[in-house]
Amino acid sequence: MDKDMMLIHILKSGGESTLLGGDQMVNVISSKKFMSPQTDRDGDHRLSSLDHTIHTALSEESPHVILFGPEGSGKTSALEKLLLDWAKGERLQNFTKILHFRLRELKALNETFSLEMLILQHCDHIPPESVPLILERPNEVLVVFDDLDQCKHNLDPSLFTLCADPNQVVSLSCLVASLLHRSLLKGAAFVGASRPTECLKHLSGTQVNLLGFLKPQREAYFNGFFTDPTSTNKALVHMERTLGFYDISTSPRFCWTVCNIYKSLMDSGGKLPETLSQLYVSVLVHLLQTLSLNDSSKKELVLVLGKTASHCALQQHLSCTKKEMNLFGFEPFPTAVGIFLRVSGVSFSFHSQMILEFLLAVSFFLDKSTSEGVDEMMEKHKGRVKFLDVFLSALSEPVQRKPLETQLGEFNPDRITDFKRWFKSTSDVTLKGCYKEKHHHCFHLLHQAQNEDLVKEIVTPSARIGISYGDLSLQDCVTLNYVFTCLGDMKTLNLYRSRNFTGEQAEMLRPTMSLSHEIQLSYSFLNTAAVPHLASALSRGLTTVLDLSNTLLGDEKFKLLCPGLRDCKLQTLKLTVCRLTEASCEDLVSVLTSATSQLIDLDLRCNQIEDQGFIKVCKALHSPHCKLQRLLLLGCGLTETSIEALSAALLSGQSQLRKVNLRLNNIGVRGVEALAKSLQDPHCRLQQLDLFDCQLTGECCPCLKEALMSEHCSLSELDLSVNDLGQEGALLLCQALSRPGCPLQKLGLIRCELTPSTFKELGSVLRSGTSGLKSLLVGMNTVGDQGVKHLWDAVAHPNCLLEELDVEMTGLTDACVDDLCATIRASQTLKTLELRNNSLTDASVPALVQTMQESQNMLEMNLKYNDFSEEAFNLLEECDKIRY
Repeated sequence: MDKDMMLIHILKSGGESTLLGGDQMVNVISSKKFMSPQTDRDGDHRLSSLDHTIHTALSEESPHVILFGPEGSGKTSALEKLLLDWAKGERLQNFTKILHFRLRELKALNETFSLEMLILQHCDHIPPESVPLILERPNEVLVVFDDLDQCKHNLDPSLFTLCADPNQVVSLSCLVASLLHRSLLKGAAFVGASRPTECLKHLSGTQVNLLGFLKPQREAYFNGFFTDPTSTNKALVHMERTLGFYDISTSPRFCWTVCNIYKSLMDSGGKLPETLSQLYVSVLVHLLQTLSLNDSSKKELVLVLGKTASHCALQQHLSCTKKEMNLFGFEPFPTAVGIFLRVSGVSFSFHSQMILEFLLAVSFFLDKSTSEGVDEMMEKHKGRVKFLDVFLSALSEPVQRKPLETQLGEFNPDRITDFKRWFKSTSDVTLKGCYKEKHHHCFHLLHQAQNEDLVKEIVTPSARIGISYGDLSLQDCVTLNYVFTCLGDMKTLNLYRSRNFTGEQAEMLRPTMSLSHEIQLSYSFLNTAAVPHLASALSRGLTTVLDLSNTLLGDEKFKLLCPGLRDCKLQTLKLTVCRLTEASCEDLVSVLTSATSQLIDLDLRCNQIEDQGFIKVCKALHSPHCKLQRLLLLGCGLTETSIEALSAALLSGQSQLRKVNLRLNNIGVRGVEALAKSLQDPHCRLQQLDLFDCQLTGECCPCLKEALMSEHCSLSELDLSVNDLGQEGALLLCQALSRPGCPLQKLGLIRCELTPSTFKELGSVLRSGTSGLKSLLVGMNTVGDQGVKHLWDAVAHPNCLLEELDVEMTGLTDACVDDLCATIRASQTLKTLELRNNSLTDASVPALVQTMQESQNMLEMNLKYNDFSEEAFNLLEECDKIRY
């Protein structure tokens, strides 16, 4: 008897379903068309069907389940299926009674209740004689709550005096809290459904997140909706391309809307919508065409719907009473209620927040009054709407609004002009800022407008579109791609720190990547599926710089990237910390020796390719097709074996290498000897060599001296820092520097165990008139004031060409300041001076500030980490050329 009454209860209140073309839910389930949305139970990310999740949870020791999901995710449908399964004797037969409450309806009554009153008045499927049995045997009862988010108050039990008497009259919130916290009907099981809300955080039990229709469910749904496979495929592919990136695309209700509109348009030969706004234009046109109203009445109806929508948005719920509806002017349109609004007891509500906001936008542009501008409209609804400005942007364009103007008459041109003014001014501020979320929203508005000229008008050269757009949603990818393709070629696509760059994202951004001269993906994680799309974009695009530093790419993904690298315009490739090994080097060789390769700058730092891998790379340097000029190999696990292979390549006559960075590789004396030999050969074109921390000693210096004294040596920069060269080795280098015509312009000798005698000889070289040195880095050699004085004297000499001097942590004190200031005043060339980590005090500051302010040549002095007080910092702040 109770189960028969439940079936009648569901049939009576079923109305239109959100699924499968508007069939009642009982018919949907009976015909086996119901499709369960995907779920995620208690955040464990293991996907399962909703039916299975609910029934498993209800069979556990604490049978309390709350379904969470956004609007239209299928919560109500899932509850109705639960009731029907029980009524038809298929599931949950351990419960003899089910109490079903829709809190949206109860809230609209604005009444107080006792539990007994609530059951008798609002559970019409429960006969009065059954109520005592329910109260006596609650362990046989399942309580089902829909719309739990409609509770006005937080359900924290500490906020209420919970009710234990089923005859006590209390507020709805108190009654619901008493049931959910088991003060009433202790031992009963319950299932609740709610949108995500803070008011339920104090409830215990199993939490189930409704993920809605993921891609497999959407495919199955479309296959069930369309009978023709061709139509199914056309609709599904189009939907995934144009709308599938929205979060709402997982909503069963949204899928139903899309399928209905697509079917209507395909049957009539119409064009399928390209944007969300175009979809809702089609929805509204379709709904208006079902009414027997003239254009004037249709316009009046939409204005009334707009007033209702504004009221609901401002009240932050989707429903209103009949009295409120009549105040807005609904009385002349009784047939429109069932089409535009859902009737639930004594309340009327919009089918979705989306249609509410769309009607609000349309009515705003239809209204001929001048009482409210866009600024007032947006401010009034701020924080209460999500898509209002999106729809306004689309409807401000003639092509987008034309189908509606055919039905409703011309939109208000003054309000359209006002919106365009508002959009231009807000966008100008947004795009000059650094908040990527605001940038994306601006791009979203432009995408909805579908006007290429508008994009070029809004995204001016002053826009800061070079900021990082990492961690894009699919929606962001679509809108960014639309804007960038409208603009044409781009200087930089900055996707820095994209924590999961997926295949879908890369596919959507492929046109933009092709148009970008530089792609920045450092510190990102590239999904394997994303790499072929990146490769495709490179092979047919404009990109000359690709930064994949710290992406931990790995050999497998690098292999997928190589087809794009072999045939592209790329000149700079940064692969620092990409977990490449010897296995990648064969693929790298195929890239470097490709006849179409343009690569001149390759960064392989901190990849353990080791000797066997690098030997393979060196084979490419022998190829006439290899155009590589800069090669960075810091920390690649190389030894003298690798350097011998490199030296052979430099001597081959084919190598174009100009710069090699070998930092943090243990190349040893034999490695340096091999390099020195190649530096003396006329075929070698090397200009910059970095041997920082390569485990070198003074034994390396004789061959380096010989190389630097060779007439064929073209080396202009040499960094030997953090190697124990000592005084003897450094003095040999000084002899080479004294050679007339020595090409060296920059020399790094930081922390090389240099002595005052070395500094004296370096000073002599700088004064000699034969040295072309412009940069000398000798920091972290503790020679004190007297040792560095040799350099002050040299820099002051007219023969000295030095522009940069680094004497960090050399033991300088205030005693050197007079000489230092005299040097700055005398030098015609010195521009930057590094004085960090010395022992200068406040006493030095006035003279240093005055000297720097008076100097015409000096650009920067770094005084960080000296012994200064706060008072000295205030004085240093007066000179913008001093860093402190």
